[in-house]
Amino acid sequence: MAQPTIVALSSGSLPSGVAVVRLSGPKALAAVETLCGALPEPRKLALRTLRDPGAGEPLDQGLIAIFPAPRSFTGEDCAELHVHGSPAGVKAILGALTAMEGVVLAGPGDFTRRAFENGKFDLTAIEGLGDLLAAETESQRKQALMRLGGGLAVKITRWRDILIDARAEIEAHLDFADEDDVPQDLPQDFGPGLATLARDIESALSGYASGRIVREGFRIVLAGPPNAGKSSLLNALAGSDLAIVTDEAGTTRDTKDVAIDLGGQLVIVTDTAGLRETTSKAEAAGIERTGQALDLADLVLWLDAPDIAEASLPETRSPVWRLATKADLQPPKSGDLAVSARTGAGVEALISRLKTHIEARLGGAETGLVSHLRDRQALEAALGHIHRGITLIDQPELCAEELRLTSDALARLIGLIDTETVLDRLFAGFCIGK
Repeated sequence: MAQPTIVALSSGSLPSGVAVVRLSGPKALAAVETLCGALPEPRKLALRTLRDPGAGEPLDQGLIAIFPAPRSFTGEDCAELHVHGSPAGVKAILGALTAMEGVVLAGPGDFTRRAFENGKFDLTAIEGLGDLLAAETESQRKQALMRLGGGLAVKITRWRDILIDARAEIEAHLDFADEDDVPQDLPQDFGPGLATLARDIESALSGYASGRIVREGFRIVLAGPPNAGKSSLLNALAGSDLAIVTDEAGTTRDTKDVAIDLGGQLVIVTDTAGLRETTSKAEAAGIERTGQALDLADLVLWLDAPDIAEASLPETRSPVWRLATKADLQPPKSGDLAVSARTGAGVEALISRLKTHIEARLGGAETGLVSHLRDRQALEAALGHIHRGITLIDQPELCAEELRLTSDALARLIGLIDTETVLDRLFAGFCIGK
């Protein structure tokens, strides 16, 4: 049974200057011809009047482009209608198109899913496309484009080719060991070749931490006793009064995340509840969440103020910088850096130091290659199997099975096997029309 032709507004919310209506499927070109009359040449824009097929009344006027299969985004016949961004006009056009037999409204990610099914993208490239649509900073844009361009897929394909050759070699010994033209022993470079492959996978996997930081943001947690100046520093870093600041202790009773662009890098700054003994259930819950945030932080800024009693820093796995706040009240006695949110003193120096620290954490790695949790899990699985395979070279049957499992883990990452659940979850996050 042929797939239905899908249609959707692809250009975002209305009203707008221009709206783009996209179609894909076996009836895409026929549907546009019914609406507009003669079709333009492929991949060339042409001005047409869109008319209601029943009443013949004009719906709008706009530029039309067609993309016959397979040279289209989805690999199917596609068309785009560039019309005025009128809510009423777009509604009328979509209504006229979906009234045609075999034309239905697209769901989230339907166009991209068809592109995957028709071999236009592998799964990692689709994730890169999703990252690109969500990119807020320059580093995220670059990372997403690297992934969309196949940076990770190229490596995985090369690794699988090496594994296929190794499996062919070892399975030939298993199946044709009694043949005269098959050597009795594996080549001398068989084991070292697998070890080199394992090191390549380890090298890519080592970039996960920096890749995750670029994609999800570098997490900075502001912590300390009540009234140490956490919310004031958050506002100073964000350049806006986002958090409530008072001289009343316990004002912040929950964690608050604020995203800022720091030199092209996404940074998530988390304001937390002041750490102290309390009888307030709401404040106690906030303090508990502070502890959770500390363990998830890429960096903790522990704040001490001269007019507030010092508090003990809780145990945390995250690196910690001590900041002397309210430096306008009196010179700091200790701390990695002194700041005053009221006067701004030290804030620029703190931002500069943070930029340098984040750049050092990223380390110039190929941060576009491994950045999703799914990447890490697949590569860790592949690495485990290949290491076991290396230890089992003297047992060819078991070695061959481990190499097969290694290849399967990599194939799963680019979407060659067992992809349905991953696809359903991934495309649910796409916008309609993409």
